[in-house]
Parts: sequence; structure tokens; C-alpha cells
Amino acid sequence: MEVKIIDGGRHSDRRGTLDFVNNFDMSEVKRMYLITHPDPSIKRGWRAHKLEQRWFYVLEGSFEISLIKIDDWVTPSPDLPLEVYVLSADKPQVLHVPVGYASGFKALKPNSKFIIYGDAFISEAKNDDYQYPTDYFTNWK
Repeated sequence: MEVKIIDGGRHSDRRGTLDFVNNFDMSEVKRMYLITHPDPSIKRGWRAHKLEQRWFYVLEGSFEISLIKIDDWVTPSPDLPLEVYVLSADKPQVLHVPVGYASGFKALKPNSKFIIYGDAFISEAKNDDYQYPTDYFTNWK
């Protein structure tokens, strides 16, 4: 399975604004968490999952999300290629990250917020949590 963007839309009228991502099938989602990232100079990463897939949705501000397909779970190659996605609250989209990827991200605006949805309960996810130092992958500038 490949990483993909699920596009949404926005409707505004005198009553306000409605953002939507109608093609995001949430039937596999078992948990979610909200991250507020106050400082765009700080990078957060790397966290990977062999078994869990995730979906990212920006509520406020914008984020650069970098993904790396892991080749070896104990000692991945540090020069693996990056896939970089920019998500913004101004354009409703969901980024679907299938199993097998590490993610790292940074806010592009102060106090940006996003939701991450996962398809594993926390009791399952704690056994599928691979972390690497922020500077481990050399292609992440």
C-alpha cells in the first residue's frame, strides 16, 4: 500500500465555514490524538510502525510531514529516501500513512495543531513502536 492524500473541501456561507474530507473512511480508526506544535524550529521524529497505519489531519496552521519506508527495523539505512508532504488547515486533506513507515514532522506556523488517527488500540500500539533519533536519517534537513 502506498502513502496517499485524501482530498477534502470547504464550503462557506453566511453561517460560517464547513471543512470536510468525505472520502476518508474512518471505519478502521481505533484511537486519535491531538498534537499542538508551538515552535516551527523544532522537529519531532522519528516514530515508525510495522503493524499500525495512521492518518494525519491539520486543524490549525500547517505542517511538513516527512515519511521514510523502513528497510530494516533494528538498523534502518540512514540515507533512505524521504517523501515530504505539506498539509495545511487552509486545504482540508487527510494524509494516509500505511504500515511500514517512519514519520517526522515540524510545524510551518507557530501553534499549529493536527490530529493523528491510528488503527490500533494503545494496548496494541505500545508493542509496535519503533523510535529513531531526530538526526538519524541524513536526508531530513
